[in-house]
Amino acid sequence: MNAPLNLPAAPVGARHTVLVVEDDASIRTLLSSALTAAGYAVMSAGTGQEAMFEAGSRRPDLIVLDVMLPDTDGFRVIRDLRAQGVYTPVLFLTARADVEDRIIGLSSGGDDYVTKPFHVQEILLRIRAILRRSNTPPAETGGRPLLRYADLTLDEDSHEVFRADRPLKLSPTEFRLLA
Repeated sequence: MNAPLNLPAAPVGARHTVLVVEDDASIRTLLSSALTAAGYAVMSAGTGQEAMFEAGSRRPDLIVLDVMLPDTDGFRVIRDLRAQGVYTPVLFLTARADVEDRIIGLSSGGDDYVTKPFHVQEILLRIRAILRRSNTPPAETGGRPLLRYADLTLDEDSHEVFRADRPLKLSPTEFRLLA
């Protein structure tokens, strides 16, 4: 948990929102401060229940998730989020370093897994890489990410569908089925 020398900035023009879920207040504050300094909007939670509420209602672009939380574990949180249709990318950040824990974390839907102690700059770089790979647009440009397949684009917030950049007119039922 070393202080970074050079904080990698969020991509220019982007303001992604990151939810930091960590029961240790000092680590939560450190991560929140570093993310804010790097240009991210930050939300935080200290329990699994708070994480579920924040992720479900405010839809961050990425979640940094501790495994050992006071009311549940991060593996359960991600499984519950996925069951509710929340597919926000997740970076596990935990003291649990066993290979079995890494396998469980990545198998349950995690996108990356970092063990404590950690270096803040590494976390920021991994966050940037996950967001780049997931092609997640910033929350301020529409909330949930656009769903894309080939030349088809579906915007869950506005209920618009485009094929080859041309709008398609769908009924609510057709939209739900397509989504």
